[in-house]
Amino acid sequence: MKKFFREHGIWVLFATAVIAAALAVMSVMSTASSPLANLAGIVTSPFRSACAAVSGWVAEKQSYFADITALEEENAELRRENARLRSENRQAEETLEENAQLRELLNLRPMSFDWELETADVTEQAVTNWTSSLTLNKGTAHGVEVGDSVITETGALVGLVSEAGYNWCTVLTVVDTDTSLGAQVYRTKDLGLAVGDFALMDEGRLRLDYLPADCQLLGGDLVLTSGLGGYYPAGLEIGTVEEVQLSDSGAASYAVLRPAADFGSLVEVFIIKAFDAQS
Repeated sequence: MKKFFREHGIWVLFATAVIAAALAVMSVMSTASSPLANLAGIVTSPFRSACAAVSGWVAEKQSYFADITALEEENAELRRENARLRSENRQAEETLEENAQLRELLNLRPMSFDWELETADVTEQAVTNWTSSLTLNKGTAHGVEVGDSVITETGALVGLVSEAGYNWCTVLTVVDTDTSLGAQVYRTKDLGLAVGDFALMDEGRLRLDYLPADCQLLGGDLVLTSGLGGYYPAGLEIGTVEEVQLSDSGAASYAVLRPAADFGSLVEVFIIKAFDAQS
């Protein structure tokens, strides 16, 4: 045996190596993948794991940002709803304030009247050498007509509608030179005509003409609309007497009146669209 290994040992080792190599090749060939594919799989396996981790992170962030977007949209909707509720609350407050003003106006009427009123905002004021007027945001679409009286919440006469458009109207104030309406002194019952005057308009005053020469007016006497002829409601406050003077002929007296309405501070007024005076 020893002699056999001495003479043939090298061939035995060579045969053993060949058999081992063949078995190794057969082991590799018995797998589902080729050697190159198997090697590539081994090399790329860590990268596949990293890609899977990155994909999971990206998906998680996408879900997070989707939740953030949904929350932002929900917050925006809540803000819009809050703004709508605030607007409705302001409108409710304005309605309550307007109702309070109307109640005050009704309580201050000197007689029992049936008035149809339209609330209007003052959008413009114009005072020149020739006119004193206001522009309101209500017009024919709201039933406003030329000749309608305009008053404050306390019943003070502001003026008369001189022009009416679809959603606006122009009001000549009581101091305008084109204003002329029947008037009566509340205390003495003297009748006269309240008219605008060029000389007095710059001072924000008007005249009470055609008073009896022997009238006994006093400073502070209240002057109201007479309502004669049915063109305007009776009992509207025109103004108060500041002074009484004789006309140039000396046959009659006239009074200088301070308007009851403060035109410069007017924001909201009431248009009398219809009235029915009752004693």
